[in-house]
Amino acid sequence: MERVNIAVFASGSGTNCENLIKFFEHRDTARVALVVSNKAEARVLERATRLGVPSVVVTKAELQSPEAVMPLLEKHHVGFIVLAGFLPLVPNYLIEAFPQRIVNIHPSLLPKYGGKGMWGHHVHEAVKAAGERETGMTVHYVTPQCDEGDIIAQFRVAISPDDTADDIAAKEHVLEMEHFPQVVEQLIAKV
Repeated sequence: MERVNIAVFASGSGTNCENLIKFFEHRDTARVALVVSNKAEARVLERATRLGVPSVVVTKAELQSPEAVMPLLEKHHVGFIVLAGFLPLVPNYLIEAFPQRIVNIHPSLLPKYGGKGMWGHHVHEAVKAAGERETGMTVHYVTPQCDEGDIIAQFRVAISPDDTADDIAAKEHVLEMEHFPQVVEQLIAKV
């Protein structure tokens, strides 16, 4: 099987992106070939550079343009896209070009705490406010509707009433670091 090139789309600090890059570095299945961010100041770009992975900033307007994005993905021979804290909605042309080959990670047990405005700390604050006894992470396929694609995998962790939103975030992040790369690898093996 030929090694699949992954593009990671991220808007923030890039811990999941770095974890994916390191995980696939010595794998035969895939490698992270490109990092795409919609924010020039995103720390994910620094991480990609430090780890020797090409990175690029794609503006909101450029993201909507197949003429801007598709040649970039083709240049890097991308066969699979992973969203790791990427905030803009993925345009339909990308979903159509990569059917069942774009996945997202979400920091809750979807369908709870998903949708517009529910990302990062907003999710953990909502989990805390609701008095939940557990939280977790979800990996799902990307569709035109925010956080509504078919669920691929979920991992859970117990939380206590004493946990702050930051504590909840830390517990959930451990799940991401432990499970996300393996889920991505299993999906790529099926492509």
